[in-house]
Amino acid sequence: MSDQVQPAQGPGTSGPGPEGAGFTYRGAEEELIVVARAEARLRAGAEGVRSASGADVSALDMFLSDEQLRLEPLFGSEERLQSGPQVPGAGSVPDLALFYRVRGVESRAQELRSRIAALPEIDTAYVKPGAVPASVGPFGQSAVGPFGQSNGDGGRERKEGTPVTPDFSGRQGYLRAAPEGVDAHWAWQRPGGSGQGVTVIDVEGAWQLGHEDLAGKLAGVVAGTPVQDMAWRNHGTASLGVLGGDRSDYGITGIVPDAVTATASVQGIGPAAAIHAAAERLSPGDVVLVQMHAPGPRFDYEQREDQRGYIPLEWWPDVFAAVRYATAKGVLVVAAAGNGAESLDDAVYERRPDEFPEWWRNPFNPSNQSSGAVLVGAGAPPPGTHGRDHGPDRSRLAFSNYGSRVDAQGWGREVTTTGGSWDRPGDLQGGAEEIAWYTDTFSGTSSASPVVVGALAALQGMLKAAGQEPMSPERARAVLRATGSPQQDAPDRPASQRIGNRPDIKAAVTQLLPQAVGSGQAERFWDELLPYPRELPPRIRLFVAGDWRNLNNPSPGIRQAVHTAFAGGRPDVRVWFSDDEIVGLVVTG
Repeated sequence: MSDQVQPAQGPGTSGPGPEGAGFTYRGAEEELIVVARAEARLRAGAEGVRSASGADVSALDMFLSDEQLRLEPLFGSEERLQSGPQVPGAGSVPDLALFYRVRGVESRAQELRSRIAALPEIDTAYVKPGAVPASVGPFGQSAVGPFGQSNGDGGRERKEGTPVTPDFSGRQGYLRAAPEGVDAHWAWQRPGGSGQGVTVIDVEGAWQLGHEDLAGKLAGVVAGTPVQDMAWRNHGTASLGVLGGDRSDYGITGIVPDAVTATASVQGIGPAAAIHAAAERLSPGDVVLVQMHAPGPRFDYEQREDQRGYIPLEWWPDVFAAVRYATAKGVLVVAAAGNGAESLDDAVYERRPDEFPEWWRNPFNPSNQSSGAVLVGAGAPPPGTHGRDHGPDRSRLAFSNYGSRVDAQGWGREVTTTGGSWDRPGDLQGGAEEIAWYTDTFSGTSSASPVVVGALAALQGMLKAAGQEPMSPERARAVLRATGSPQQDAPDRPASQRIGNRPDIKAAVTQLLPQAVGSGQAERFWDELLPYPRELPPRIRLFVAGDWRNLNNPSPGIRQAVHTAFAGGRPDVRVWFSDDEIVGLVVTG
């Protein structure tokens, strides 16, 4: 186990909140979670509780009645959970039917916890602190009404005379080729590489679903009731933009603009139930993104503006169970590693809290059963991005949690996307209309995680387009660890404080879809002097062996040689290619 590191000074060390000041999200919900004894076979409903095994539950029923509380199955009806279709690998998933949430607790959670845990039908009970977005920098009214219903696309209509949004895609360095970005531009040229056939559900609090740059593939809210708070909306809007911003001539473009995106709010149901509800709606190969963290045991689960000690949500047994359910089903779960500046290898995480079930083991220890989720740390973008320096490219940002459990990193600062900045209008484009806000400074493990999700969704789309099985959660983690642009050292933050590699889509495809090199004679050509989409490089396309092959950024000499060969009427242009990429070219005559 590693020692906990003290905060450093210099580039990459600033804290959460606008200009490095602290920030508190309003509305985070504390939960009282109960784990029942299996032999009691509890059944809870509006009429009270009963036992399917005939056990005496009168003490529990009286306690709930006297305290005006209600026991609610956390993951839905116990009968449905136990009689429904079994997912592959379900034997390793904790029994979801044993988890309950106590309603009506208000401010009495700690006092009620010890009393309900002492009842004979209850295995244990614990208080789970409110989870909040895992953002550390400036990151936008929702198209979702006060009861979670969609307000439709009408919210995207802008007032007459409003200035047209400029093109901000040139500021999205995370789209570029590795090592700077994840090479989304390259992926878009490949079948499935823009996320076709893949669905991503973002689990957090709120979103501006009417944003002008999120119209294409946004499916709305599938669970929970969005938080009516600007800071939460800005955060969720920023997450969706990184993933699925529309491909157009204004604003930004998401890493996978053709993926279907949807949302699940934690308000009213909690993170575990939101993750489970999202997984229920997805198929193997789809993705759940968990954009939250919560205060951990370092500071006795204290809510702090500086977010020190905040950790991934899988630490809590109910969330671990929900994630295990999703990954056993073949759904990828990608979660923020948190902004607590914590070593997740520290011994503090080996100690089981007294309130947790006996079966609980530290999920951050690779020797124990894993939730199967991809945990994402926050790395520095290249120095000079947007004129700022956060330390060496791909080095750990000081706020980011780290350790052997962390699988990969994304940009943790300077992420250009949709939405406003914290609880304010957009810092890149603000104004009176929230549907046209943009930010240059979405940050934290919250900005890093959708970058990794975008790369994974591009890979899943390419696998599906090639007729291959999508990556399993285990394979996805292995690919992220085996490929990508390596983590770099920074002063006081060596690469041994692991946040992993930055994904490289092109390198991952080489491992996932190894292609033999083919060759043939070019039959015709197409010279794209001004390519579209505009993010693509200039290229010559040659029709070889029944398909178009691409040569990006050809030199003036190559371009002239190809033109001359075809102008003569009898071209002799020999091409070697891998997939649709030209890797060798000979022009004779």
